[in-house]
Formats: sequence, C-alpha cells, structure tokens
Amino acid sequence: MRGKLGKPAILEDWISTIAPLSVGETAYQVIFEWDENFGLPGAFVVRNLHHSEFYLMTLTLEDVPGYGQMHFVCNSWVYPAENYTNDRIFFTNQAYLPSETPELLRPYREDELVILRGNGTGMLQEWDRVYDYDLYNDLGNQDDEKDPRPVIGGSSEYPYPRRGRTGRPLTKSDPKIESRLPLIVSNKVYVPRDERFGHLKKSDFLAYGLEAFLKFLLPEFEALADDTLDEFDTLEDVMKLYNGGLKLPQGASLDNILKDIPLQVFKKLIRSDGEGLSKYTIPQVIEAELSGWSTDEEFAREMLAGVNPVSIQLLKEFPPTSKLDANVYGNQNSSIRSHHIEEHLDGLDVQEVIRAKRLFTLDYHDSLMPYVRRINETSNKIYATRTLLLLQKDGTLKPIAIELSLPHSKDDKLGAISKVCTPAKDGVEAGIWKLAKAYVAVIDTGVHQLISHWLNTHAVIEPFVIATNRQLSVLHPINKLLHPHFRDTMNINATARNVLISSGGVIDRTFFTGKYSIEICSKLYKNWAFPNQALPKDLIQRGMAVEDSNSPHGLRLLVEDYPYAVDGLEIWSAINSWVEDYCKYYYKNDDVVVNDTELQSWWKEIREEGHGDLKHEPWWPEMRSVQNLIDSCTIIIWTSSALHAAVNFGQYPYGGYPPNRPTLSRRLMPEPNTREYDELREDPNKVFLKTVTPQLQSLISVSLIEILSRHTSDEIYLGERECPEWTMDKEPLKAFKNFATKLKEIEEKIVKMNQDKTLKNRSGPVKVPYTLLVPSSKDGLTGRGIPNSVSI
Repeated sequence: MRGKLGKPAILEDWISTIAPLSVGETAYQVIFEWDENFGLPGAFVVRNLHHSEFYLMTLTLEDVPGYGQMHFVCNSWVYPAENYTNDRIFFTNQAYLPSETPELLRPYREDELVILRGNGTGMLQEWDRVYDYDLYNDLGNQDDEKDPRPVIGGSSEYPYPRRGRTGRPLTKSDPKIESRLPLIVSNKVYVPRDERFGHLKKSDFLAYGLEAFLKFLLPEFEALADDTLDEFDTLEDVMKLYNGGLKLPQGASLDNILKDIPLQVFKKLIRSDGEGLSKYTIPQVIEAELSGWSTDEEFAREMLAGVNPVSIQLLKEFPPTSKLDANVYGNQNSSIRSHHIEEHLDGLDVQEVIRAKRLFTLDYHDSLMPYVRRINETSNKIYATRTLLLLQKDGTLKPIAIELSLPHSKDDKLGAISKVCTPAKDGVEAGIWKLAKAYVAVIDTGVHQLISHWLNTHAVIEPFVIATNRQLSVLHPINKLLHPHFRDTMNINATARNVLISSGGVIDRTFFTGKYSIEICSKLYKNWAFPNQALPKDLIQRGMAVEDSNSPHGLRLLVEDYPYAVDGLEIWSAINSWVEDYCKYYYKNDDVVVNDTELQSWWKEIREEGHGDLKHEPWWPEMRSVQNLIDSCTIIIWTSSALHAAVNFGQYPYGGYPPNRPTLSRRLMPEPNTREYDELREDPNKVFLKTVTPQLQSLISVSLIEILSRHTSDEIYLGERECPEWTMDKEPLKAFKNFATKLKEIEEKIVKMNQDKTLKNRSGPVKVPYTLLVPSSKDGLTGRGIPNSVSI
C-alpha cells in the first residue's frame, strides 16, 4: 500500500559542473522515465551518493503527462546517503489534511514524522534531522564553576519553555547538567540542519562581528579594563563611539587578536589605522537632537513608542499595592502619597485622575524585589522601581513620581525601605530626578532584553517550532502556514544559549541581573499565558484599552496616540484576516478540526511537552473549533513576526546611545551629607556616568545590539515567501496576495501618521518617527521592517 516508485534517475552534469565558491544557485537537469501507469506524482526520493552535502531548493517537473508542470519546494540540506538509514523524501506542494492524504502516500507521510521525532537517545550530529525537547540545563559549566547554575525548566521552582535537544554528554559533577561547548565553537551547537542560517545569512552574522568580538577582542579589553576602559568621564567621551576616537587598550596584542578574524570582520571592528575601534553608526535617538533623550517627555514617550512599549499599564488603585507575600517580604505597598504628586495633576485630586483613567505606571517592584538584595551583594546596585505617569491633554505622558525601593537592611520580612523622587529642574533635586530616571531605565532595559525580547518571543516560540516539525507533516496545511515564521529561530536561540544567556555570556557581563538573569526570567515565565499574547487581549489586560464595538478593531485605546498599539492593531488585524481566510479554506467546520489527528497531537504536545511546566494552567485554549485554530495561529504568527520586530529592531536606534538605555547601575542614590551628594550638586553628569554602565560594558552591549538590530541581506518579511509556488492551492495564494496588499496599505498609513504633527508621541523630542512596525525594510540598521520570524 505504498506509492509506485519509478526507476532511479541520475543528476546530470553533477561532476562536470564546477560549483561556485560564492553564494549562488545552480540548476541541473534530470530525466525521469515515465510509466503510463503513473498517476499524479506525490513525492520524490533522493539518495545523495556524493561525498558532501548539498542544499536542495526546488524540483520542477516539466510536461508531466496529463498534468503539465509541477513544482516541489524542498529547501533542505541533503547529506551523503551513508549518514541516513532512510532515503530523503520530498513531497508535493499540495496540502493535505491527514484524512485526505492519498492512500498510497500516507505511509511515507507517517514515516517522515517518525524520523523527525527521533528516538530520544544519543548525541545528535549535524546531519541529523531530529526535533526533540530538553531543559535549559546547558547554561553553566558545573565541572568548573564555583557557583553552578540551576536547571531551568522541568520544576515548579524554575519553570521554563523547552529548548531543542542536542544530546551532548552530561557533566561529571551533576548528571542533570549538559556539558557546554567552548565559545569558539558556538556554531557547533546542534540544531536540525535545516534550521541553520543559510550561507549568506551566516556570513552576514559573522561579518557584523558578534562572535569575533566575543572570541578575540573581549578578553583583551577585560584584561586591561581597570586601567584604560573604566569610566566615560563626560558625555562627550560617549560620542567617541561614533567617530572612531575610542582607542584600543594600550598593550593589547592586536597581532594575536586579529590573525584569526576574517577580513570583513576586521574592517567592521577596527579602525583603518589599527589604533582603535571602528566608529559605530550614530543612533537615531541622538541623530537629529542630541539632548532630547534626557527630557521627561522622551523618557515617558519611549514607554509608548520605544524599544519596550509592552510594559506600561493603567494604574487602577492609588497608592499602588503589592502582590508579594507579606509573610515573606513584609509590607511592600507603595509609599507614594497624594502630596507627592498633586501639584502635577492639572488641578485635579488623585481619585479624580484615577476615575478619568489618566494615571499610568511602569511597575517593576514586585518582579524584582525578591532579587534586589542578592543583586546588590554583587558590584551591581539596583532598586525595585515604580514610576507614575499622567496622561496630559495633548496626548503625551508626563512622569510625576518615581519610587525607589530596597529590602529592609536587617530582614526581608520587615518590608521595603522606599524613597519617592519627583520632577525637578534645578539644583541637586534635578540631579536626583535624573538619577531616578536612570535607575528606571536600567531596570526597563534589563526587563526588555530578558522578558519582552528573549522570553516572550525567542524562548516561548521554540517549542512551537519543535512540535510543528514533530507532529505536522510538511503536507499539513498548518505546517505550510506556520513554517516561514519559524525560520532560523532554533539556530539563533542555540547561539544565544551559548554566548548570550549562559554563565559568563554577554547578559551576565553587561546587564544588572548578572548571574540571576535566567532565574529571574523563569520566575516571570509563571505569569506568561498563551491567550494573553494576542495584542488586543494584552492591551486590555494592561488597561491600555477597553472593548468598544464602535471603535476600529473593537478596542478604544486610553492613550489614543500609542504608536505601538495603533500600528500593532493594524498589523494584528491583517494577520488575523489572512489566517482566517487560510484556515477556513481547509477546515469547513469544527468537526474537521476535532478529527485532525496530526493537529490534535501537535496541540497536545505544545501544552504537555513544549510548555509542559504550565500544562495544567486553565487558560490553554482547547483545539476544538476552527476559531480556536485561527486564534492560536494568529498569536503564533504575531509573536514570531510583529511582536519580535517591535521589541528587537529598535535596540540600536534607542540603546546604541548608552546613557539613554543603560544596562546596569553601580551605585545607589547619594545620601545627604556625603561626599557623593556634594559631587551630585556640583557635577550631576559626572555622577550619572559613574552610576550607569561604564565603558567596557557599554562597548559590549553596543556591539551586541548593533548586530541584533540589523536586517541581513537575505531577510524575508511579513507578506513575503521564499518561493512564490509555496502551495498548489489557488485560494490560499489569492488570500496571501491580499494580505501582502493590505500590509502595503498599512505601511502607507504609518508614513502619513508619522507626518502628523498633532501626534506628538510618534516622534517626540528626539525626532525619531515610529517605524518599528513598518512591514518592509532594506538590509542594515533601518529601525523598521517585520521579518517573518524570530531570526536574529
């Protein structure tokens, strides 16, 4: 009961054709003998007898008797046959639900999924095509470290999404911990071969220097950091980053550093005279207006239109209260009172402003207070913060109070010790207010990178990538819908595990959370709920919108000029309409969803394996209706594309200037009658620079986010597909074309809104228009563009 196989056909001119050394495509001819008993070809089998792998993009059958031209999209690496126990098979572009698959094709469909699941044992090799789950147990080297990292995931104490299994050996000291690869071979971390960057993208990624910087330059900087790369003495010193004036450490052994760096990386990192770092691109936040970043208006505006516009929420009660367990942490309720803020409320009292829904907050108190004591025992010094903001009549927000809280010096159970800072323009009070905003910016930058960016896009999506490949055949219509939105995600996550979020990685070195980064991330994952990732639901949950059937998208924004939400709702609606058109083509009623065996296995595995630590949460939607499917797929695509774009590609435009988005703070607020307080009175900028990220960590973080904020030259954007013939079904192709057209209309609408001077939050004092949700982009640092997937 298997489909009829034709006779083997040989790839013509394979030996005589010289493969190009540069990135390119080569076409070969194959002639198949046709049997008159053949029906419509459903798949073809490939056996690679060559000594090396090749990337098979497409196969086009021409003049198929009775059918004409047929196109197969492959996009897969094929290794020599000696590496496989089964031949490679590539299926037709026709989508089939499991029950509708031609009977003679079903065994091949089922066999392929068995291969992709693997057997759960052994160390996986680069040619393996196995998708499987594991815990985050590879972030530290237990055999060498005095302070080993806990296993993240698989427990109620440290819940976490699953990552891809590699099968590397376990450590000698702890059989629960997987051994780590050295940084220098980070590209050897196993991911299924088809999930790795293509040649062109990998070249770009290296050329922009992340691995080169970390492998070669960082050790030299750190060796001499105390002598040469400690403080920025003035804000003018910071500007040397952008004119190439920052010299390399004296005595740095450049010959040893640079001999192993590819030429294109050398040109990117080092000045032509070899004496210093190449100049960085001037970030947008200081390009048009050098001092606008330091204003209260810009501080508040970036909560609506900056790189982290997903944390601000409506304040529903005053004073703010805490949800922390009072038996453990004592009284953690806010110490902000009416007398602190009344002069900033336009003549209203606090309760009137609350009822008018004009008071908003950026509240990181509860999420960080359990870690403040431990973090402050390191060289980093932070506060748990609450920020209150007033919605003004012109639609902008004004910060009116910042609360800085520490645990009691004697015992956590004695509650918080807090101080309230309010706006001031003159004297030492102005310096205190500037520092208070800096502490908030440090916390917001860390929460953004770890939670808004890494956890809520990268980490939570990986289980969906794994489950889709394990449970949904490439013939399945939902696989075809979602596959472009998973491009390169497992690979960039593997790199992140090895060089960014691991022990001694960039996050450890440069963010205030230090060695507690992923532990904190795990604690906040407990608050993650899949349905709440839908943009409309998220806005309602945060109190930023209310349901209103008379408003566009069924919501009324409480801050009408909220660029992330305004543009995001347009993109969300476009994605939702496209997904609805697509799903309803294949699923005519709810019974089809319920009886789809692959779909049900997929959804069960996502909940019970991929996000298994939250599997008992009641909020998981059932996969019992077409609407369940539409809603779930819309959330997955939104998270992979637009949400990631909104929190990623603004990193360099806003954070490329370290004073605007500092990553750590090293001193607490100066107290009266101290030398530091006198210094604050005399030179507030100098105290500011001594408090926030110093030169070395600034270099590392700026180098990192410059890479993360770039679009590579082979990026594929929302509304685009790698291959125009991605399906043989005409109705989905037509719906996808309509989706692309709608995105172009949204882009034009965003451009017009950015030209509207009455919408003050769209550009602000820094004159940076909000373009992070503009769908298209060129390559490079553009501050715009929505790639299909979490690919960088």
